[in-house]
Amino acid sequence: MAATGPEQQQTADPAAIRRHRVLFRTIHQRKNPRLRRSDITITDQAAVKRAVKAASLGNAMEWFDFGIYSYLAVIIGRVFFPSGNDTAQLLSSFATFAVAFLVRPVGGMVFGPMGDRIGRKKVLALTMIMMAIGTFAIGLIPSYASIGWFAPALLILFRLVQGFSTGGEYGGASTFIAEYAPDKRRGFFGSFLEFGTLAGYVGAAGLVTALTAVLGDASMEDWGWRVPFLVAGPLGLVGLYLRLRLDETPAFQKLEDASAGASSEAADTVETSAKGDLGRIFRDYWPTLILCIALVGAYNVTDYMLLSYMPTYLSDELGYSATHGLLILLGVMAFLMLIINQVGKLSDRFGRKPLLMAGMLGFLVLSAPAFLLIGDGGILAITAGMLMLGLSLVCLLGTMSAALPALFPTRVRYGSLSVGYNLSASLFGGTTPLVITALIGATGSNLMPAYYSMAAALVGVIAVACMKETAQQPLDGSPPSVCTKEEAAELVQAQAGPEPRF
Repeated sequence: MAATGPEQQQTADPAAIRRHRVLFRTIHQRKNPRLRRSDITITDQAAVKRAVKAASLGNAMEWFDFGIYSYLAVIIGRVFFPSGNDTAQLLSSFATFAVAFLVRPVGGMVFGPMGDRIGRKKVLALTMIMMAIGTFAIGLIPSYASIGWFAPALLILFRLVQGFSTGGEYGGASTFIAEYAPDKRRGFFGSFLEFGTLAGYVGAAGLVTALTAVLGDASMEDWGWRVPFLVAGPLGLVGLYLRLRLDETPAFQKLEDASAGASSEAADTVETSAKGDLGRIFRDYWPTLILCIALVGAYNVTDYMLLSYMPTYLSDELGYSATHGLLILLGVMAFLMLIINQVGKLSDRFGRKPLLMAGMLGFLVLSAPAFLLIGDGGILAITAGMLMLGLSLVCLLGTMSAALPALFPTRVRYGSLSVGYNLSASLFGGTTPLVITALIGATGSNLMPAYYSMAAALVGVIAVACMKETAQQPLDGSPPSVCTKEEAAELVQAQAGPEPRF
């Protein structure tokens, strides 16, 4: 059902097409046969909801893990690194935060092709286990005062475990939901993945804020910081249970069926594709990979700047109360959680590109005014500035998880998306707190986060302009997916007409 026919017409002699219109029309129809009822996937709504719940919980856990590290960055710097300059300790903490992102592309290159070969479900269960182990273990590491340089070495080791497992998480979770969801509601269901992102951050910020309020700064630095990391263990078991109860996605099952029912030569072709060979991904899909990297880079810089770095910016750079900063961010994120699914619905109705463009332009135009308001220091000004950034971000959050999986065909979707997403996240996402802190230190300007965000948004605007609209369309390499038998009948009826004769 690909564009083989039209491509052949484009490469053929135009004069020959004009002389033999019936012939070329027939060739196109033969290569692009009309849909039969059996070609169309009718989604099981209960299964879709289970898939969305399991994938979103895993994503929530991922961002809970990264959120607690960001919100406890100042304390982690003091616990795991030698005493001395506070900025040096903070930079060391953020450098360790960024270390996890250096190994994420490796995780994507391992887990992504594995997900195309053995299935989405098994790989997502494996990444969940590894993520829970890595986070739980950080909560058990003795301090620098107890074991010296072994403390930061162990911290880096378990951050690498987190980063490696996360390399297969987002690409798999977004692929899982996209392949389960009906075509006309993919934006709505996909938005729950980023609802999980916000839920993870809210859970992390809420827990850190509550512990700080109850225990006080001294107890938090002594032992209280460990509690959020230890909570990840039970959360991981819950997520693993939910994921193991799922069936494989309909799109992947159809790919396996096609492989099993094909001739030996065709089956070899399908199997080779399903392995998501990295060489083939870079060779055959490099333009789409570049587009994916640009989109994810712009999205990640703005995401990490607001949801991860902002509390540290408020407390360390502006001298604002850490607890008050977290409470304001909690309120903003709770508001975004209320509207993110509506943004997903809007992307189904009006398209992915308009929503993504609105978010990118929002950051391009509003970042400087927002940070000027935040720098004012009043609660209302800080809240207004963060809401300006949050409303721009939610346009990306509610849309990206449906837009990115649609860039790649089914046979290499998990692998290609994992590679592209994690390369970009490694280069531009996890380094955001470190880069912004260093830029502020070098220039002395508290507006550096705004300038960095604007630069990322400019790249995002260009990337969105170059992408194709995919709303309400079948995923590349997969048959149409609908909610009801009536929709399937309408699709078949829409193509009714005489069979081509030649």
